[in-house]
Amino acid sequence: MSQSLLLYFAEEALPARRLAEACGLPAAAVESHRFPDEELRLRLPLQPGQALPEQLVLYRSLDRPNEKLVELLLLAGEARRLGVQRLWLVAPYLAYMRQDMAFHPGEVVSQQIIGPFLAGLFDGVITVDPHLHRIASLAEAIPRGVAVSLSGAPMLAELIAEQVEQPLLLGPDAESAQWVGQAAAVHGWPHGVCTKLRSGDRQVQISLPALDLRGRNVVLLDDVASSGRTLAAAAQQALAAGAATVDVAVTHALFAGDALAVIAAAGVGRVWSTDCISHPSNAIAMAPCLAQALQPLLMQR
Repeated sequence: MSQSLLLYFAEEALPARRLAEACGLPAAAVESHRFPDEELRLRLPLQPGQALPEQLVLYRSLDRPNEKLVELLLLAGEARRLGVQRLWLVAPYLAYMRQDMAFHPGEVVSQQIIGPFLAGLFDGVITVDPHLHRIASLAEAIPRGVAVSLSGAPMLAELIAEQVEQPLLLGPDAESAQWVGQAAAVHGWPHGVCTKLRSGDRQVQISLPALDLRGRNVVLLDDVASSGRTLAAAAQQALAAGAATVDVAVTHALFAGDALAVIAAAGVGRVWSTDCISHPSNAIAMAPCLAQALQPLLMQR
């Protein structure tokens, strides 16, 4: 067997195999079974008498993360027990980064729990556009080993350039400023960021920046779309201000529940996303970008 192997789960076979091909790695699926009591039985792709290679890459995007975190715990523990020397996690979407401080007494700061948890299991973590608010780098959340944060914004910019004539990029809230700025800089497009007032998980109010949107092809760009309410409110405001069209481009297509229907009802035309989370809106494969970050790690000795 090769000295490296990429492991994946069946529902992520397509993006995982793209990454394996880009890195020249063999790839194999982890077998997963759920017992009636909801416990998991996982099986590594081993034949009788076969050993694991000295390093493994696990591809697992951590959307809808709770069960997946248990998978990581079980797989990493067994891999180490079987002698794997280096274990890398490629998690294009990294969960539990949003909660980075306690807003009320006793509130769990999940970032400070999950980051060290992953650092204890893996020699390195590669992710894309983690939702970091108050820290400067991913290494602050994952305090040991290698922590690599990539961005989907430049690739989203290339897609927008192909699909939209003279776009104006708009971030739906202040947190989107970094991604909007990166994407706009690729082609020198005008851009701005909305102001958001949130009163609940699905209740938001949006104020537009001081830009003339009349007749413009607006693209709302963000790292993640979850409930869709922020994007919908921004789209309604942009169209009311005279925008000719409003499309959406995001790195992470969570789109929980009725999010897509809400966005469409607000007047959004097209929705594009990367394949960091498998979704019908996927228009960009992140494998080339992920491979550039992973290959140097695989060469370490």
